[in-house]
Amino acid sequence: MSELRMVELSAATIVAVNNLSLKPGQEQYLAPVSYGIAATVINPQTSWQRVVLDGDEVVGFVSASFDPEAPEEHFRSVLWRINVDADDQRRGVGRFAVDKLLEEARKRNMDRVDVIYEAGEGGPEAFFHRVGFTPVGETEYAEVIATITFAG
Repeated sequence: MSELRMVELSAATIVAVNNLSLKPGQEQYLAPVSYGIAATVINPQTSWQRVVLDGDEVVGFVSASFDPEAPEEHFRSVLWRINVDADDQRRGVGRFAVDKLLEEARKRNMDRVDVIYEAGEGGPEAFFHRVGFTPVGETEYAEVIATITFAG
């Protein structure tokens, strides 16, 4: 693995992001990438979409939102989705993306980042626990709300 870097989603990377592969069973936990990308068009002021590159190869995608005015606290600084290509999972790509997201949240004076996910075998729960998210509640649809809280 060469040095990972993160860039904004662009016309040059969007096709590769849409073609990121998943491991069997993961598709049930993710809406199509195009749903996450559409958020940029709908909420360009609050949407944060980044692509993880390993050299020149797209290996991951992260979509988040920063909206201090959101009526529900868990939507103010939220990780909406993280995709790491199946062949690149368990190599630190996801942790790298989450670390960069936390850096961005701190720059924006947020004191936490939340994630909402569906629990289940083969789902993202173990990953979110490994990178530091702690469950704090549930949505009305029985999805888990987890958070990473930090000072300043």
